[in-house]
Amino acid sequence: MFEAGPHLDPAAFRALDPTSVQILDVREAWEYDRAHLPGAQLIPLGELVDRVGELDPSRPLAAYCHHGMRSLQALRFLKSVGFSDLAHLAGGIDAYSRMDPSVPRY
Repeated sequence: MFEAGPHLDPAAFRALDPTSVQILDVREAWEYDRAHLPGAQLIPLGELVDRVGELDPSRPLAAYCHHGMRSLQALRFLKSVGFSDLAHLAGGIDAYSRMDPSVPRY
């Protein structure tokens, strides 16, 4: 599904349909409470190993974090356990909020 590669810019990320793509937020709960994207499922990076069973490896998955580093770590882990259709939000929610001011920056 992610023909353009694993690094999605904010506009491409916003165009994702949460009914067909799992949107994974790997930030901490306090960050999620401050600002999150529609349809996102929160699994903090530190809990991902224990909670990976909540995700479906047969469906596309796009992850995001604050600036893009934690989501890249999440993709590496998910790939190692059998996920294949993966992408992340380049620049994280910070880049997204610069494009869409309705999403608060922090």
